[in-house]
Amino acid sequence: MLSSIQIKDFAIIDHIELELAAGMTALTGETGAGKSIMVDALVFVTGGRAGTEIIRHGCDKAEVTATFTLPHHSLIEAWFKEQELDYTEECILRRLMGRDGRSRAWVNGQAMPMQALRQLGTTLVDVHGQMEYQSLMKRSAQRELLDQHGQHAALLEKVSTSWQQLKALRQQKADTERSAQDRNERLSLLRYQLTELDTLAPQADEFPQLTAERQRHTHSGKLAQGVRQLAEMLREADNQNTEQLLSRAVTVARQLESIDSRIHGTLQLLDEALIACREAADGVQRYESELDADPARQEWVEQRLAALEAAARKHRVTIEELPQVQQQCRDEVTRLESLEFTLEQLASQITAASKRYATDCKALSKARQSVANGLSERVTCLMQTLGMPGGRFVIQLDKLGDEAANELGADDIEFLVSANPGQPPKALAKVASGGELSRISLSIQVAAVESIPCPTLVFDEVDAGVGGGVAEMVGRQLRALGTHAQVLCVTHLPQVASQAHAQVRVAKITDGHHTRTSLENLNSKARIEEIARMLGGAQVSDMARSHATEMIEMANLPRSST
Repeated sequence: MLSSIQIKDFAIIDHIELELAAGMTALTGETGAGKSIMVDALVFVTGGRAGTEIIRHGCDKAEVTATFTLPHHSLIEAWFKEQELDYTEECILRRLMGRDGRSRAWVNGQAMPMQALRQLGTTLVDVHGQMEYQSLMKRSAQRELLDQHGQHAALLEKVSTSWQQLKALRQQKADTERSAQDRNERLSLLRYQLTELDTLAPQADEFPQLTAERQRHTHSGKLAQGVRQLAEMLREADNQNTEQLLSRAVTVARQLESIDSRIHGTLQLLDEALIACREAADGVQRYESELDADPARQEWVEQRLAALEAAARKHRVTIEELPQVQQQCRDEVTRLESLEFTLEQLASQITAASKRYATDCKALSKARQSVANGLSERVTCLMQTLGMPGGRFVIQLDKLGDEAANELGADDIEFLVSANPGQPPKALAKVASGGELSRISLSIQVAAVESIPCPTLVFDEVDAGVGGGVAEMVGRQLRALGTHAQVLCVTHLPQVASQAHAQVRVAKITDGHHTRTSLENLNSKARIEEIARMLGGAQVSDMARSHATEMIEMANLPRSST
């Protein structure tokens, strides 16, 4: 539960700290005092969306810190494990919003991404607003509420998975059928292209090798002339060549070494040079013997390169990519030749996937129907206590057609209601009275939250549009919820506030230049004064105080829950 909250520079709040207890706590005060700001701050610190407008005028940032006492809750414990945080009985959430629009958050001092904070927040706090019934007009919201109430997450995941598999197979079959329509023409073209490429038989490293060979053929005369010159200079010149000169130099150096050993290093270098020269001369001779201008080979190389270049232009690729094009053609021919078999396979797979999807949908529908029956009965029972005797609530499930079924199942879910005895249930969206909608919405919320374990439940003026005895019954329902969860209720009604276990007064204070909101936990005497004010207006009479005292005492009398 929420044990304390600190709010600083948030909206018109400068700085407040509030301690909270278990049970039902009513937040009361004059209209515009800032009661809902408390709810907004709680939504903010638990990951709700917000902008810089929440920052108090003249301040650089807004800051909210909330301390929760954690119960043993599987979802909360799983979140801490996923975030690699130690699970403790106390959890401190802190969030800042700066003027630059940047929002930062921490959980137990550990910086936390907003998405992760929001996941934790949904398990800690459940907020119900005064206009909740507006969202309940939407079919999607009705389905979500039913599935959440029935805890159908696992069934929904199975349905979604089987639907995605079925959808993918259907798409694959459609693509294959489109390919089959042009199959014969495409096969004919591909087979012709593949025959051409197989005949050409391009090789991966062929192009650079052929290019180098063409270079040699083109300059064969220059190569022959240059090699002959090298051969003569290194060894074959009669009058003087490099090998002879180095040989004589080695002889002279060897004679000098016998006189002075310091010449030994020079002799070694000359020996190595002579060896290198002889190896170079041998290499030149071999190259010259292998250098044979073959016109037929030269012509073949030119033709081969021309054929490769033509094929590359035809397929709009480089010569190096031709082997890849050849393989792609071969693969596509194989695929198209097996299309008929593939279509038969896909048809079989689609049949099996359809059966799986139908089975999963059937299991989800069965679970939904069971939950719908129980929730309908519970909401109908609650409506009787909220000034709608004889009213009836029905959750209707109709099977969707094959074309309309989707990843959310095959059920068309609609909330129906009859506000008066003898009238057939109609769509919730067609119920005209705002007060009736508000009470029906409250009944649905109360019935739903009873089965959804959430430590803190917040009701922001959900009693709008009701009064008198009905308001008292609303308060009783909220007080009953407070026996197994912490309930925070923003209200204007003394009948609701008197049912609370504790009460917080919200007041707006101004000095003519600045306005701020204050929160105060009320003791027994102050609480009587506040409820008397709610009963009698600005001037509080003794009669109003007496009535307020009686209302609080009556709320504390033991009574059976509805």
